[in-house]
Amino acid sequence: MEALSSIFLLGLCLLFASLAMSTLADPKAHHHEFVIQATPVKRLCKTHNTITVNGQFPGPTLEVNNGDTLVVKVTNKARYNVTIHWHGIRQMRTGWADGPEFVTQCPIRPGGSYTYRFTVQGQEGTLWWHAHSSWLRATVYGALIIHPKQGDSYPFTKPNRQATLLLGEWWDGNPIDVVRRATRTGAAPNVSNAYTINGQPGDLYSCSSKGTVIVPIDSGETNLLRVINAALNQPLFFSVANHKLTVVGADASYTKPFTTKVLMLGPGQTTDVLITGDQPPSRYYLAASAYFSAQNAAFDNTTTTAILEYKSVRGKTVIKPIMPKLPAFNDTNTASAFTKSFRSPRKVEVPTEIDENLFFTIGLGLNKCPKHFRSRRCQGPNGTRFTASMNNVSFVLPKNMSILQAYQQNIPGVYTSDFPANPPRKFDYTGNVSRSLWQPSSGTKGYKLKYGSRVQVVLQDTSIVTPENHPIHLHGYDFYILAEGFGNFNPKTDTQKFNLVDPPLRNTVAVPVNGWAVIRFVADNPGAWIMHCHLDVHINWGLAMVFLVDNGVGELQSIQPPPADYPLCS
Repeated sequence: MEALSSIFLLGLCLLFASLAMSTLADPKAHHHEFVIQATPVKRLCKTHNTITVNGQFPGPTLEVNNGDTLVVKVTNKARYNVTIHWHGIRQMRTGWADGPEFVTQCPIRPGGSYTYRFTVQGQEGTLWWHAHSSWLRATVYGALIIHPKQGDSYPFTKPNRQATLLLGEWWDGNPIDVVRRATRTGAAPNVSNAYTINGQPGDLYSCSSKGTVIVPIDSGETNLLRVINAALNQPLFFSVANHKLTVVGADASYTKPFTTKVLMLGPGQTTDVLITGDQPPSRYYLAASAYFSAQNAAFDNTTTTAILEYKSVRGKTVIKPIMPKLPAFNDTNTASAFTKSFRSPRKVEVPTEIDENLFFTIGLGLNKCPKHFRSRRCQGPNGTRFTASMNNVSFVLPKNMSILQAYQQNIPGVYTSDFPANPPRKFDYTGNVSRSLWQPSSGTKGYKLKYGSRVQVVLQDTSIVTPENHPIHLHGYDFYILAEGFGNFNPKTDTQKFNLVDPPLRNTVAVPVNGWAVIRFVADNPGAWIMHCHLDVHINWGLAMVFLVDNGVGELQSIQPPPADYPLCS
């Protein structure tokens, strides 16, 4: 009898254990509420009424596991229109939740709300979320951490602890006023007054030392740092004094590990690094400063810091932190060497046969002053107005309906699908460009892709006005970066440089200054997906286009219907 009851109890224990395991492994739905509101925030000695989420700056960190679903209700209690973009999330069949204003949705008006629902599929690592409306993302942003599925592990040694570092930019004023002034005058906008780490400028700025972020570490520990460039307009170098960084992930994809002293992240990019507490216990600065590749232009040449603090010196604030040696602001060699170091952990399936072979020029331009404008509205170089374009088309957002809604419902007059597959005119892209090519046309143009088509895009910087490193972000997709280089892309010789074995998988590519990058992806996600420069000043000027990806066959290859609370423009 005792034996029977022991067997029964053992069976019961096994049943409960298996139930507990299955519960652990089941994907979860995470519900959050975001309230967009003005909040007093003091930085650089002054208090500003800053637009935040839930009164937090930066906003809340969201943590999920691969396979989980996020449900985020956004209520707008601010005075500006707003949308939220989940940067890097694939949004498979849920393009209505992607977030860019007038591309996948109309904005959430003041007093309105919208619930974003989407599932994280096959992505692990560090992403982030941010406003995608005007310049609100200067302060409306936060981290989105995707852990492995329950029961799965990292493809590297489990870190002792983790820290998320959001690199940002701070204006000593209202960022919306800054961009509105630039739009009105046609000039470049004022540069930021500080860079920040987790919203704090750090010790090198006025009135900022008290808030400096402390990142704890213990001797012998190996910790994971999740670094996100949330800056509005500035690629950034990042380094930790006397410590090496081992890169293990980027843009929520794992990478072949490599060791470096310096990171370079374009706005929008994320990098996961391991750091080991192998130095004498002390305090060491983590620091970030500008990588600036444009010529004869103003930029914020300051440095933000946080402190890596060993456990044994905690509280000993008299110890002055050691400063890392950051590269010079124009050190393109260091930036390029870093971006070329990325590889996927193993051999990957890169599309080899190409259905759509596209070539996009990216760069700035100057519009002549319209005759009915007064001179104060044309304060760009020589009485012009700044603009930007891809393939000589400066992108204009619609005003009365989202492109996705018009595309799905076949509503005419919102966009055209004649974005050029190649530059309308070939020229020496990185040479001395004729002034006749400095003024682009404008329009709301998309490029149609059949479901499942294999796409290659050559992204070519131009020297119009000034060459510059452009972080190009594609919504709704990850892509393989096959190669990058300087000068004009040469299809005869540069294709030999393509990495078709283990290229990195990213959602944002830093196209080299006066150079090019080549990406490939399969169009397996129907919807309207904007590709744009992640320097927000360039989006405002029109450096963007939209891919219009058709539905495939059946429900699983088609975009879901729009949700009931989908915001309308009228």
